[in-house]
Amino acid sequence: MTVQPFVSPDLIRQRFSKAMSDMYREEVPLYGALMELVEQTNREVLARQPDIARQLDSTGEIQRLDMERHGAIRVGTATELATLARLFAVMGMQPVGYYDLTPAGVPVHSTAFRAVHEEALQVSPFRVFTSLLRLELIEDPELRDFAESVLAQRSIFTAEALRLIAQAETAGGLNESEAEAFVLQALETFRWHHSATVTAAQYQTLSAQHRLIADVVAFKGPHINHLTPRTLDIDRVQEQMPAHGITPKAVIEGPPRRQCPILLRQTSFKALDEPIAFTDQNQTRGSHSARFGEIEQRGAALTPKGRALYDRLLNAARDELGDFPNEANAARYNALMAQHFGEFPDSVEGIREQGLAYFRYFATEKGLAAGGLGQSSLEDLLRDGYVKAEPLVYEDFLPVSAAGIFQSNLGDAAQAHYGEHSNRQAFELALERATIDELGLYAATQQRSIDECLSRFAR
Repeated sequence: MTVQPFVSPDLIRQRFSKAMSDMYREEVPLYGALMELVEQTNREVLARQPDIARQLDSTGEIQRLDMERHGAIRVGTATELATLARLFAVMGMQPVGYYDLTPAGVPVHSTAFRAVHEEALQVSPFRVFTSLLRLELIEDPELRDFAESVLAQRSIFTAEALRLIAQAETAGGLNESEAEAFVLQALETFRWHHSATVTAAQYQTLSAQHRLIADVVAFKGPHINHLTPRTLDIDRVQEQMPAHGITPKAVIEGPPRRQCPILLRQTSFKALDEPIAFTDQNQTRGSHSARFGEIEQRGAALTPKGRALYDRLLNAARDELGDFPNEANAARYNALMAQHFGEFPDSVEGIREQGLAYFRYFATEKGLAAGGLGQSSLEDLLRDGYVKAEPLVYEDFLPVSAAGIFQSNLGDAAQAHYGEHSNRQAFELALERATIDELGLYAATQQRSIDECLSRFAR
């Protein structure tokens, strides 16, 4: 009997990402319109700005641009989170970073499951921002007990998905037929359900506490609440969305528009109001809004020094605004952001010279032709044109931006204030593993590229 070889976790992740996108496009037709707008915008940018096309081609990002996605999911219990971690591990995805959203009035803390090595990211950069509801922040003990009891009665994974996860853990991977089955079974966890698991009155009570609590507790599964394609010009997409029948949120989250993009900029269309049936309803139906479309533009991953500067400038702009950015103050907020971020260098060289971002170093055509040069420093190689530096793409998320996206789709009435904030220890206890420091990953990628360049020219 011939033993089938294992399918690479990176390829399983790639297949799952496509299957998820196809499912979401079918469930939320407006997502398809958004995808078409993003694809059109990216084509225009590449045609209009050949320097960007050359940069993406040299770094290999051009191949991953069209398939780039991130999704978001919210779960209610430690068991659900720990099992999701096992499911994502089958696809080579690990929990990177810890995000606390409570300061912005959203009762969750989160991590991002993604690939961690640059070669794996080139195969599939799919990532899932995964949030755990903080039930301890529900002030009413009776409501908290009710929410816990509802969540305890559900199983968000199919029996076959659980079997295949265990199979992968025991055997060390999945063969072709198992991988195909795994993608189909795992997809069920993320599917939308039109039926709630609570009565209309119970839903309203949960929603009155916080709309996100109702979204997590009141359904059979966590349902993917958005998928996000990557654009090369988010301002253009934001401007064009209304012409395509899409209503964008008022403010693009993240840094202002720049010549040299940094970190992450995000916008979205408002959550859809979708019909659902509660357990006590027959003919009449209620509604629920949770699922929306999001777009992102990714820039350079910042070092601790760069991130400290970014945080200081962002906080200064927000403090001067004196409110959450919204439709009424969007113009003033954008002006304040542009004003404050004038302090942040806006060129690749300026950012690199000040140590504000991580870079990946490549041998140029001149360098490849030159062969061995003996012992040379990185700066000498850069100066003489044998090596070039390209900013590393930021693969992660921003807590203030994530909260802003959530908040814009939950409505202003959903804002709350929580006295208790960050609890990374409790999150990692629920996760049953530590989250990975994303800055360490960028530093390691940068160092690998430096070592490779120095080794090439030393020969």
